Amino acid sequence: MARKVILDVDPGIDDAVALAMALFDPRLEVIAVTATAGNVSAEQATSNVQAIIEKLDPPRLPRIGAAREPTGGRLADARHIHGNDGLGNIGVEVAELHQRHPSDKVIVEEVRAAPDAVTIVALGPLTNVARAMARDPELATMVGALHMMGGALGAGNVTPAAEFNIYCDPESAQAVFRSPTTKTLVPLDVTSRVVMTYDQLDQLPGELTATGTFMREILAFAFRSHRNVLGLEGIHLHDAVALVAALHPELFVTEELAGDVEIGGELSTGSTIFDRRPSPSWRPNMEVAVDVDASAVMDCILRGLSAIEMR
Repeated sequence: MARKVILDVDPGIDDAVALAMALFDPRLEVIAVTATAGNVSAEQATSNVQAIIEKLDPPRLPRIGAAREPTGGRLADARHIHGNDGLGNIGVEVAELHQRHPSDKVIVEEVRAAPDAVTIVALGPLTNVARAMARDPELATMVGALHMMGGALGAGNVTPAAEFNIYCDPESAQAVFRSPTTKTLVPLDVTSRVVMTYDQLDQLPGELTATGTFMREILAFAFRSHRNVLGLEGIHLHDAVALVAALHPELFVTEELAGDVEIGGELSTGSTIFDRRPSPSWRPNMEVAVDVDASAVMDCILRGLSAIEMR
């Protein structure tokens, strides 16, 4: 039986790749895709979710949750990496939905409809997950599992101490970290070890397919931005790596750790703190990926995208 999944995303090129993989994976039943602000604004994130689903035309259409701006989030976007529209400036156009349900409401309704059977894969700031838990205090114990891309064991990427997703809404991240939900975190240190090279574009679906055209457009932009902005010849697909972690945990080494989020430091706001002392005083509250079989994970990503062409 396919696993029921909610994807919580802030598209974002790597979010789009992860979403494409999930929507066509027979092991997953994507019951909802909820947008959150992060790489782009809440309004743009919602439009991007709708645009990606319309372009890919999956066999089963998931519910769409509309993003709302975080109340206490930091001003941090990633348009310099993902383009002004978040999708490589390809000019997404979507029809306006007449009824938009907030993402946190969609999460609550879908989890309530299938208690203990829904996995949430959170690939952006944790705004929606925290709001859903605040909306329904029992929700944290009803989620089957929560997989998160975010945080760092070492250096951050938006500040020296903080990773982007956590920095954007550290208060929400702290609330989710402290919740009783069964959690797995795939941090920046691990996702950064998986690198897509330019020659691997040839392994994507053909250029005459809708998926192939879309992926080649957005990934070509990502290669340019990674080279021009970050000085890298390859690209990181952080969110696709986190999705693979949910599907293939055997490709990752994890440790049970006690984690929290700093929300008040002048230099450390948004940093993820783990008590890794020999005799920690904090109780472990999540599994954290600490190592990865990078080549095997990239192979999973490429195979996941290539399989779409066969459908």
